[in-house]
Amino acid sequence: MTLLALLSGVETVEVSGDTSMEISDIIYDSRKVVPDSVYVALAGVRSDGHDYLIDAVRGGAVAVVVENREKAESLLLTQEKLPQVTVVYVEETRRALALLSANYFDHPEKKLKTIGITGTKGKTTTAYMVYSVLTHAGIKAGLIGTIETLVGTKHIASDNTTPISYLLYQYFDLMVKEGCTCVVMEVSSQGLRQYRVGGVVFDLAVLTNIEPDHIGPGEHASFEEYMACKGLLFKQCRMALINADDAHWETVLAGADCPVKKYGIGEGKESCADYALRAENICLHADGGGLFVAYQLAGEMELDVKVNIPGKFTVYNSMTAAAICLELGICPRMIKEALLNAKVKGRVEPVPVSEKFTVMVDYAHNAMSLKSLLTTIREYEPKRLICLFGCGGNRSRDRRFEMGEISSRYADLTVVTTDNPRYEKPEDIIEDIIVGVKKSGGAYIAIPDRKEAIEYCIKNAQEGDVIIIAGKGHEDYQEICGVKHHMDDREMALSCRKMV
Repeated sequence: MTLLALLSGVETVEVSGDTSMEISDIIYDSRKVVPDSVYVALAGVRSDGHDYLIDAVRGGAVAVVVENREKAESLLLTQEKLPQVTVVYVEETRRALALLSANYFDHPEKKLKTIGITGTKGKTTTAYMVYSVLTHAGIKAGLIGTIETLVGTKHIASDNTTPISYLLYQYFDLMVKEGCTCVVMEVSSQGLRQYRVGGVVFDLAVLTNIEPDHIGPGEHASFEEYMACKGLLFKQCRMALINADDAHWETVLAGADCPVKKYGIGEGKESCADYALRAENICLHADGGGLFVAYQLAGEMELDVKVNIPGKFTVYNSMTAAAICLELGICPRMIKEALLNAKVKGRVEPVPVSEKFTVMVDYAHNAMSLKSLLTTIREYEPKRLICLFGCGGNRSRDRRFEMGEISSRYADLTVVTTDNPRYEKPEDIIEDIIVGVKKSGGAYIAIPDRKEAIEYCIKNAQEGDVIIIAGKGHEDYQEICGVKHHMDDREMALSCRKMV
């Protein structure tokens, strides 16, 4: 493909040089430049791709896409014996990368039914539930999300909830080649802000809920900015599906002109007659060591639903999945059967340690999700509710205080341990958590080594207890000083069965 063809639809400020040459690939990491490629300089939090323009050109790039004109010219025009290169000036290189990638892979997003799910909680579980229903119905589908990307039989580990645009279009292309006709994906606020889904017009955009999260250094400056970023999804879709029980959904959808369908429980509302789907007669059950939920769907689909994942949030997640699949034309029987057996790694995931007590692993890593989880499990009336968690380093300190306070308030025992300390001292993080724990005055113990903390919980468990191992969920590593060491909560819990 020529550079001229690659630039189709890209808003350029100026193009300096030849555009007729054939382009071999699009590169956004100067270390991976190949001959005859185009290099896109992305400005990041820790480094600026413009600083590596010389390396990219010397590595074989025949064109560069830049947004910082002053820096680009100071580097490219002052170097001697530098190969001639075409310079494309744009307002935002991340947006340009998305459109370049769409052109390079021949717009695979147009050959797929695209479902984008955004929200503070529930994205991962809902996406897997939808994927399970589609697969059960015989529809070959792809999935892109926090845990992994699924393309046919391929499992690709995820670095971000929503991959950078080049990878996104590459995954779409692989899905098309594998025979997929549909893709369900999680769309993060950062992904929307950084144009990772630039150029995609989603057939269906979904809002699960919205609450303050990811607010702080390196994330969002305020809740308002967070909501505005989430709202971008609904300005690039054909239809919106909204949890209308959420108090902020209208703010998120401000400025969007797509058709909207609503769903929810309608609890506390004077009327929910405009809901396309409602959940009624919700029942929480504990049976044979397992925790599950059952309810009835009413509205556009009448269906008895049972899911082997506990809690009211499971009602919302499964109802969202059902509403999506209804829009995709999946028959109710297929939806019911698939939801019954739906499981998501690291999301309220039971670990079979003992029949006398329950051990569950969950990704809850902020105060809101931890409160939701603990209050949900409380409804099953365990003998004791034990919550083990830590907090990630180099993240908002407020999260530590808040999580400590929430766990202390809702759990019978809080076990404070490490998570991903990153570049902070684990003991400093634990001290912050304990400050929050002491606000509520609940019982606690601090055990810095996460494996030892899990062993302590299981060794001292009593019949009827529920042990929640929170924070890491699907992750199978612990990050310390930039190095990821293998660590899997499920594996560590299972290794304790001999102690029971």
